[in-house]
Parts: sequence; structure tokens; C-alpha cells
Amino acid sequence: MPGIADLHVHSTVSDGTDTPSELVRAAIGAGIGTIALTDHDATTGWAEAAAAAEGTSLRVLPGLELSTQLDFASVHVLAYLVDPAHPALVAELERIRAERLDRARSMVERIARDYPLTWDDVVAQTAPGATVGRPHIADALVARGHVPDRTAAFHSILHWRGGYYRPHYAPEPVVGVRLITEAGGVAVVAHPGMPGPARVLTDERMGELVDAGLFGLEVFHRDNPPRARERLLATAARYGLVVTGSSDYHGTGKANRLGENSTDPEVVERIVAAATGSHPVGATAS
Repeated sequence: MPGIADLHVHSTVSDGTDTPSELVRAAIGAGIGTIALTDHDATTGWAEAAAAAEGTSLRVLPGLELSTQLDFASVHVLAYLVDPAHPALVAELERIRAERLDRARSMVERIARDYPLTWDDVVAQTAPGATVGRPHIADALVARGHVPDRTAAFHSILHWRGGYYRPHYAPEPVVGVRLITEAGGVAVVAHPGMPGPARVLTDERMGELVDAGLFGLEVFHRDNPPRARERLLATAARYGLVVTGSSDYHGTGKANRLGENSTDPEVVERIVAAATGSHPVGATAS
């Protein structure tokens, strides 16, 4: 199969700036062979991506990025090839999205006390059916001229120390991994070398995730520092976990570029073989 594999990309269904169709075209243009569509807590982009990939050189792994939380740290778990109709998974995703919406409204109300900003401003930056989150508030702040870009928004007004931040519900990682596995999917911890996950994912807790069905670690990611990568590679070897690499592409929403990190083709095939919830679509997806 030609091209590299980028197993962590986002569309407008969550906080990316490309629609699923545009994302497929961008991946093909970048010479990517396989992508995994991993929007936050949502599977609604799968059908559009599948239709866009049909008859092309691109294979798409349907997935999502599940929000989990441990000791006040956000730990995201990539879920590949789950059954999107699995009742427990559907219920959990609906709860997370509802909590995200309530949280976003609350944060906008707080911000509006000090900056001209309305809920309509946020909605204008959100694609229909998308999971509303802080990136959409950031885009609204940019549109209003309060900050120059998303990064500035997250480092100031939307920072947890900024006074407007509000936490939201998310299950613990061990619950998330177990849920993904029960839904026939393959669970990989996203960017585990970032400060939050790195702080809470001790050896003991990593062992608990493995016991729950964890399949791999996303080691090659721009937000994992070199020393963290060394530690994660050792952890993966200790527990027999696969190692992945991804861009975490968000279109113009982040500096991350398609294919800047990639996953070994053999690892991709191991993920596909282990999954029972759904199947790849597009090229060589039979």
C-alpha cells in the first residue's frame, strides 16, 4: 500500500478546520496512504470520509479520540475501528458531548462579562453537528479580535488559570480503554508524553490500562519531548504494546502537518487485525 500512515487527524466534526471530504483530499495530496479519522468523542464524520475515499488511493480507519480524565489531568485515548452503534459507547459519547456543550456555554457566559462575546459567535465558528469545545470558543475570540490566533487564546483567556475555565465530565482512562475494547475497537493512548498524561500515567496505572485492553502508545507526536519518547518506548516494550506516530492534524487550527509523524505499516495491520467493531474504508479496505 503506497504512502505513509497517519493515525490521528481531525475534521470539522470536532475541532479541525477541514471537512471530512477536504481532509481526505488533503491526505491524498500529501501522499498519505492511510489516515485514521479521530474526531473528539464523535463518529459522525465517518460516512462522509468513507464516501470521499471510495475509489481513491487512500485508506481510512474510522476512529475517534475519547476524552478521559485522571487526577484533574486530561488523558485522551484514540479508539480505532470501534462499533459506532455499541450501546455503552454511544451512551458515554452522548454524555461527554452534552457535558462539553454545557461547559462551553458556561465559559462563554463567564468570558462575556469581560469581553464582547456571545454564544452565537461560537456557533458561527462551529460546523453543524460538531462537538463544541474550547477551540470553537478560541476561534470566536479570534474572529472578535480579542486574540490573534487559537494558540494565543489557549495561552491567555482559555487557559485554566485565566479565570474563565470550567472542567467537564470525562471517564477515567481505564474505563475508556475497557469501553473501547468492549466495542470491538483498539485503544491507543494519545500523546502520553504531554505534561498531564505523563504526570498521572504511572507504571502502576499503565499496568491497569494494559489489563483493561490497552493496545498501544502514540509515541511519535510533536508534543512528546525526546526524553518522554525514550521512556514511552521502554514502557511499550515492557508491556508488549504497539508504538504509533501521528500528526494530530487539525487543518489551520494547529501548526501540525499531515504525515509529520507516521506509523509503521506492520503496526497498522496489527491494529486492523485486532479490531472487530468496524473495518477500514477506501483503498485496499476489502
